[in-house]
Amino acid sequence: MLPWFQNGQFPLFLAPMAGVTDLVFRRLCKELGADVMVTEFVSAEGIMQADERTRVYTEFDEGQRPVGVQLFGADGPRMAEAANKIIDWKRPDFIDINFGCPVKKVVSKNGGSSLLRDCPVLARVAESIAKGVGGQVPVTAKIRIGWDADLINAPEVCHILEDVGIQAIAIHGRTRAQGYTGEADWDVIDKCSREVSIPVIGNGDISCGEDVEKRRQTTGVSGVMIGRAAMQYPWVFRDAKHYLETGEHPAPLSLDERWTFILRHARLLIEWGKFSHEKFAMQSLRSRLMSYSKGLPGGKLLRARFATLNSIGELEDLAADYLRHSQAAPEIASVSASSSS
Repeated sequence: MLPWFQNGQFPLFLAPMAGVTDLVFRRLCKELGADVMVTEFVSAEGIMQADERTRVYTEFDEGQRPVGVQLFGADGPRMAEAANKIIDWKRPDFIDINFGCPVKKVVSKNGGSSLLRDCPVLARVAESIAKGVGGQVPVTAKIRIGWDADLINAPEVCHILEDVGIQAIAIHGRTRAQGYTGEADWDVIDKCSREVSIPVIGNGDISCGEDVEKRRQTTGVSGVMIGRAAMQYPWVFRDAKHYLETGEHPAPLSLDERWTFILRHARLLIEWGKFSHEKFAMQSLRSRLMSYSKGLPGGKLLRARFATLNSIGELEDLAADYLRHSQAAPEIASVSASSSS
């Protein structure tokens, strides 16, 4: 069994999310209590072509371990070659295969969740990678419960993956057709977890410690994976750990704590050096700031301001003004956010 499941551990995974779970965000979530990291998915072909832009997605620092690199594609032997290149570069703790992405541009290339409609190809891809890395690191997979309501085949897929050597499976409790709408089907996830002997990680609608505890107690999963909730509120990992240990929700975060985190995220992104200019780093951060604003008073007005930020100085000024007004009169914090220049 993979070490992060041993000795009764129930790990909290940060879900791989394109454009979100970069090196900086993973570092921050690790500090807040996430146990296992998975990179943004990377194209196996991009790795094979030595595309530097693709290679950036595989970067991680030692403090993020255990961390896996997620690959997508449909050519098993080529994906195995790409996995070996990644292992040679930095030796992640595991290689993860993306059989769950619902995005059209991935599905149209027969990658991601499209393979849920073609189990023989899915099996060949998974087996090629599992055998191709030769036991250097474990190989895991992420799937959805099926393609649509008429093809919910996660239990069958889990058996296939276990048989070809996959050592753990994360299951998002929605079909490809659902995307991120509707409720995650934890009954299917539970069924899968009880039908295979390898660890199953449940994913979908986990937003607090109470959700984690519920799934730990009522299903057979060996851990949970948190995605969209962490985008808005990365403290979900800290809160979940606290709830699992005490049965209580921690005290709410202060506005100061939220802004301190937001500013640190921005500074770390600039320091990372991925972007050639501070302006581009800040522009790339805008979508993250939009998510963070959902937990702040006056979020709608803040989002309008975030959409125009081009420097860390502008963000620092906005934070100072927002906090100054909110401390003086909390009910007008939203007004200050829109009126400051």
